[in-house]
Amino acid sequence: MALKAVLGSYLPDDLAAGIEQDQRQAAVMPLLITPQMINTMQERDLWNDPVRRYMLPAIQDRHPQWPSHPLAQRDSLHETEMWAIESLTRRYPTKVMAELLSSCPVYCGHCTRMDLVGGSTPLVNKRVFRLPLRRRLEGILRYLRENSSVRDVTVSGGDIVNLAPARLEDFIGALMDIASIRDIRLDSKALIALPQHFFQKEVIHSLGRLARKARKRRISLAWHTHINHANQITPLVARAARQLLDMGFRDVRSQGVLLRGVNATAKELLELCFTMLDQAQIIPYYFYMCEMIPGCEHWRVSIHEAQRLQHDIMGYLPGFATPRIVCDVPLLGKRWVSQCREYDRERGISYWTKNYRTPIEGDDPQALTRRYAYYDPLHTLPAQGQRYWLKRTAGSV
Repeated sequence: MALKAVLGSYLPDDLAAGIEQDQRQAAVMPLLITPQMINTMQERDLWNDPVRRYMLPAIQDRHPQWPSHPLAQRDSLHETEMWAIESLTRRYPTKVMAELLSSCPVYCGHCTRMDLVGGSTPLVNKRVFRLPLRRRLEGILRYLRENSSVRDVTVSGGDIVNLAPARLEDFIGALMDIASIRDIRLDSKALIALPQHFFQKEVIHSLGRLARKARKRRISLAWHTHINHANQITPLVARAARQLLDMGFRDVRSQGVLLRGVNATAKELLELCFTMLDQAQIIPYYFYMCEMIPGCEHWRVSIHEAQRLQHDIMGYLPGFATPRIVCDVPLLGKRWVSQCREYDRERGISYWTKNYRTPIEGDDPQALTRRYAYYDPLHTLPAQGQRYWLKRTAGSV
């Protein structure tokens, strides 16, 4: 194992074996990690290190009885069903997300887009884009020129830093030339996983030109990253973030994921948020509840735990930097965790409503009155709730 060659005696044999077994039997994402990320781990106690727990999962980390929720899905948010065209997801009336590519510099075990992103694992044969990149980019721009109700574009993937800087600049520059586009967000975990990328001359010049063009066109251009633990914010990460701000990006924001054993206590969350603000001027924006993809039950928290977390962090941070904890409800979209309309704590089922239609609903008369369900991790339920799910799944096991 390459990790053993890098970490030597710091990587216990039982942990190395557990990581290898996890890749063979349980992982939905392949292993890919940068030296930067390894250097943020506490090498003297890797078993309990929070960054290791989500970047290098071991089979022992998985929940022994409930490794996956019975209703877990590979595309848990149904994003591909909502493609307006291939790789352009339209879940909201005025916002879209463009998935430019399906690779990243690192792979997280809880990846929302595990159905598409990264190479296949023994457990999951990944989908691939049908159209080549050039045709997809042309199609995205054509769609946005023809649909002026869209004003907000998130450019994501995979990770956009895996795209050549010149090609990324051409695409983002073309987005800015569409009169209806007023907000552009560039999503990339590379800011914390590969900050060295942002000190290459070609990258500096390319992003600088985009920032200047955005200001000239009065377009809000922000950089979004994904930070889950305070230890990931190193001096080099802080330098890279400040450089983006100096270029003229409106904000650098973080959209983290609530992960049990990583950041799911008020102390851990506040420490992370203060470190982002104080060390790197990164704004804590959202913390998403971990999606209902296979193999994630041990990371996920329940709705009532998330609601308590939101309560417990209030009043400590500046208002603009107090993150919203959100549940990304399948077939619906982001909702603050306090917005659920009904909540069956015993069975762990929360119900949510929406105020807009997605493309797949068309003229469905019940779209705005239907209740959309989200499910708590089963190990957080009382005994009677777990018995309910055992009976419900008995016929399919």
